[in-house]
Order: sequence, then C-alpha cells, then structure tokens
Amino acid sequence: MDVTIGQVFISEVVGTALLILLGAGVVANVILPKTKGFNGGWIVITFGWGLAVFAGVWAAWRSGAHLNPAVTVGIIANGQDQYVEGVDVNLVNTLVYFAGEMIGAMLGALLAYLAYKKHFDLDADPGTKLAVFATAPEVRSPLWNVLTEVLGTFVLVFVILNFANTPTQLGPLAVALVVVGIGLSLGGPTGYAINPARDLGPRIVHALLPIKGKGSSDWSYAWVPVVGPLVGGALAGLLALALA
Repeated sequence: MDVTIGQVFISEVVGTALLILLGAGVVANVILPKTKGFNGGWIVITFGWGLAVFAGVWAAWRSGAHLNPAVTVGIIANGQDQYVEGVDVNLVNTLVYFAGEMIGAMLGALLAYLAYKKHFDLDADPGTKLAVFATAPEVRSPLWNVLTEVLGTFVLVFVILNFANTPTQLGPLAVALVVVGIGLSLGGPTGYAINPARDLGPRIVHALLPIKGKGSSDWSYAWVPVVGPLVGGALAGLLALALA
C-alpha cells in the first residue's frame, strides 16, 4: 500500500517524539536530583535508549522509521529510489523527513522536561540539566569527537541498511540492540548522539525553555553531533552500496 508524504511526516514526528521522550527521560531519571532512578549509571541509560528506539521504530513503521537524518542520508547515499512504497527519494520528500525528525525531537524533549519539571527546578549543575537534552564530550577535542560520532553512526546505519538483505525480520528489536551495543562500546567519549535531530532538536528546546539554573546550551559543540552522524550515515550508505 502506498504511503502519502503527509503520513510520512506524521509518522516521523510521532516516532521521533517517542524516541526522545523515553531517551531523554531515562537520562533525566538517572542524573537529576531526587528521582527514583538517581545514580542508576551508564548501563541503565544505554538500555533505556535502546528501548526508546524500539518504541520509536514500532510507532513510525509507516514511514520506514528513520527517526534520524543520518539514516535518511544513508538511504540516499545507498542509491535507493524510494524511502517507502509511494515515496520517492527526492529533495522535497527528504526535507519532509528532516522536518518530521526535528519537530518530533523537539516535541519529545519538551515532554521529557514536563515529566521531570519539578526535578529540573531543584539545584543541580547546569551541565547536568543540559545533559538530559544534548550530548557533550568527556574530553573535548572536536575532531576526535567527530570521528567517534562518525564511527558510531556508521555502525548504526550500515547495519540498518543490511537488515533488508537478511531473512531474520527482527526489525525494531534488532535496531534497539544495535543502539545498546553502540552505547556500551562507543558511547563513552561523546555520549553517542549518532543522530543530528536527537541532539540539535532538544538542544534548541533547552535554549528556549525557562529551566531554572540551566546555564549555557553549549552551542560551540553543537555542530559535532550534527556533522559526525551525517558523515557516518553517508559513508555507511556508500559502503553498503559497494558491497551489495
């Protein structure tokens, strides 16, 4: 059954919003003061993000569940003709995917903030509050940070593109497990954005919201989790095409 571009937009908004609501939510639960999950640790965060991806992919099945501009770019680089049945790969449709992903990410971040509003009102380091919304490096070295994001996103998109060539049909569960694996293995240096919308959308929301004691949105770093994932997605698409 053909999908309309309007359905694509709504699907990407809803799926990405769920992804960020649950993903930012698990970070908030682990690092904000007086939460039930306070100090739950990195393992909780990585599995929480994996389950967030699982929910988002199921919710956005109609549009192919990109939820991530790097996935969209990977499909373009892979030379595919259609995103989903009835939706051609062209500039207008690509921009609709990007718009849905960004708006969904911003909506999800807003909902996560509302869920933890009273905890954001408590005293905490401004960097901690920002970390609910956006990523930051443990050792700030932009070129190396970009490389980390390239590698993590490459793994994600390359595996996603190869799912179509296997008989397993694991779908959302497989993507979720890949994201958990990336977080556990490659997430340490930068917090593994591996998705420009996941970082940029919530970072904009952080800048706009009247969060008590929030501090800077760290715009000097914001280009890293955009450029790195886009490069990684494109490289994954090209390699998947070469090996097809």
